[in-house]
Amino acid sequence: MAERRLAPLLTRYDHVLLDLDGCVWVGDEPTPGAAEAITALRAAGKNIAFVTNDARHSGEEYVRKLWGLGFRAALEEVVTVGGAVQHVLAETERWRTAYVVGAPVIHRHVTDAGVTIVNGVDVPEADVVVVAAYDQFDYADLRGAVQAVLAGGELISAGRDPTFPMPDGLWPGTGPIIAAVEAATGAVAVNAGKPAAQPFLTALDRLGADPADPRALVIGDRLDSDLAGAHAAGLDGAIVLSGATGEAEARAATDPAPVAIAQTLAALVLRG
Repeated sequence: MAERRLAPLLTRYDHVLLDLDGCVWVGDEPTPGAAEAITALRAAGKNIAFVTNDARHSGEEYVRKLWGLGFRAALEEVVTVGGAVQHVLAETERWRTAYVVGAPVIHRHVTDAGVTIVNGVDVPEADVVVVAAYDQFDYADLRGAVQAVLAGGELISAGRDPTFPMPDGLWPGTGPIIAAVEAATGAVAVNAGKPAAQPFLTALDRLGADPADPRALVIGDRLDSDLAGAHAAGLDGAIVLSGATGEAEARAATDPAPVAIAQTLAALVLRG
């Protein structure tokens, strides 16, 4: 009976990987019908993960926000770009010291990876420079990151999203910051966030999906991170128009093309 509430598209998938900003919510308001859509997915037995490039908050903070906006969510269902950064750092033995630009949660992820943070010295020298957008970013952050890269540090980015949607319009994401560091240094950053495949592969692993046949759908609002990241992970991707992408742009996408386009998550997921 619960399956009948879902659009026919969803019958092809066991797992649904959802972007947050622009798809599940915009700012502090859920997109229209999003709570009903996610409830219907769960009632139909679909496994759900939330995959975000927003580096400003921890998984625990996202769980609290989801519950506060009327969504059920467990911590293991939330895959943050901070967690992806931690994974990349922990797997790269040559990176033992880091200069970090980002919110306190990014600093914690770096430390939890076993990497020593060297912020605070006059001319920072580090094995790796980690860059993530956050609300208090300033010129001193940019200067420190540039100096650390010029001193020999490799560069890692918490995503490349140029913007993310907020109620008063688009806000700059990590993309413009990492572009400034690259422009000043000539370095090219390793990207730990979407559209890299790893955040989606981490989500599938947590959901227990079959790697050979994951039967998973990615739903997001960005062609350059959500749709491209789904393609990188070998997954289908759908686009909603409640965030950063307009309808003409979405319909013009061909490489890859979305399997579906809808105004909102609810319009995509719910029958009728």
